[in-house]
Amino acid sequence: MLTELRAGFEAGSRGAQIERTLVQFRKSPRVEVVFADEETTHHYARRWTQLRRAGTPIPTNALWIAALVVQHGAALFPRDRHFTAIPQIARVG
Repeated sequence: MLTELRAGFEAGSRGAQIERTLVQFRKSPRVEVVFADEETTHHYARRWTQLRRAGTPIPTNALWIAALVVQHGAALFPRDRHFTAIPQIARVG
């Protein structure tokens, strides 16, 4: 989510530099920004239930990211280990 990226930029010492890199990255025709919609809420609810039953809850923002990734059939390059609890997520790297 762009919000998580930008929050990280704000907390770091190279925020402006990294923001410029993000702006360039988003100009690529291969990059698409997706937004949560009603369908996303169903993916969110399924992942939330799955994780709750498994006893492996993850942070709310990560759950929104997971829902969008599954919904759009995207791949994730995760740095956070909690995404490993969701086998439906394709991973890169």
